[in-house]
Amino acid sequence: MEQEKIRKSTVSSDRSGQAVGVVCGIVLLVGGLVACNSAPDPSQQAAVNALRAQVRQLADQVEQLKKEQTAPAVLLNRYRNSIGYIYGVYQVGFDKRHPEIRTGISGTGFLVGDGLVATNRHLAEPWYGDPEAKELIERGATPTLESLVVYFPQSAKPVRLLPGAISKISDLAVLRMEDSAVPRTLTVLPLANSPGPAGQLVMVIGYPLGTQGLVAKSPSEIYERLAYRHNDIEVVNKLAAMSLIRPSTTYGHLGDVVGDKIVYDAPSAHGGSGGPVLNSKGEVIGVNFAYMDGFSGSTLGISVDALRPLVHQAELAAKNTSTRAQPPNRPH
Repeated sequence: MEQEKIRKSTVSSDRSGQAVGVVCGIVLLVGGLVACNSAPDPSQQAAVNALRAQVRQLADQVEQLKKEQTAPAVLLNRYRNSIGYIYGVYQVGFDKRHPEIRTGISGTGFLVGDGLVATNRHLAEPWYGDPEAKELIERGATPTLESLVVYFPQSAKPVRLLPGAISKISDLAVLRMEDSAVPRTLTVLPLANSPGPAGQLVMVIGYPLGTQGLVAKSPSEIYERLAYRHNDIEVVNKLAAMSLIRPSTTYGHLGDVVGDKIVYDAPSAHGGSGGPVLNSKGEVIGVNFAYMDGFSGSTLGISVDALRPLVHQAELAAKNTSTRAQPPNRPH
């Protein structure tokens, strides 16, 4: 992996250096033409103008390469604290009987509005897409979400997630956060107007491998203490208390946009579900939701075009909830 990163960095640097060299060469050529011909004829002037246009175009390309090289670090520093680790427990069972399924879930969510977190439907409704749970529900079992919370970096305490807006056609959800001072200090991630063209640089931020990934990244002495704990929520609470809730970043290129899905080659894993997919401007172009095992070139996200109306729906729901919570006006 380190060799791959070094190779990518070297290739990017070479491209940037080559482009700079071409720009400098053309600048010298243009300068030579102008110096040797104080009053160039129209055909020579046209050639000079064409070369100047190429210089401007190449200079723009060099600037774009520089931005792409620095984008991952800049965007991670800007939005890291607004991308949280989601943890929850759900069960599926029949009335007055021990649950048939009871398990923990983990993933990623990010701030998209005042007290609103975007994530996947399969985190907001963990039985969604689970064939075993579906079979039980069809037989009359009831799914229940026992708890669902989000841990933001730099915060020792989680924030409870409440129902918001859940898509019925895409693996998307926008949840409300319980009233807390934590999200008031965080930056809302901006949404792009569209996913954009194939070939552009993309960046995915999230928590691949969930609690296991967080523990693996922790300092050695912390890793030795927590690596073999089986109570995930206890481990996550300890990591949060030590400010070790920190998302990971991968980047690659947008390969395709097909309907409401986007395809890209930035690697991901379970736990990375619900993370934002960003373009080089730091705008959300999609929400990470799946990957094709065994083929790193196909990670899948839901397009921002599907996310935007869901955010609007959640904002309206939050306003309605807030209005109902207000005490009625009393006459004096």
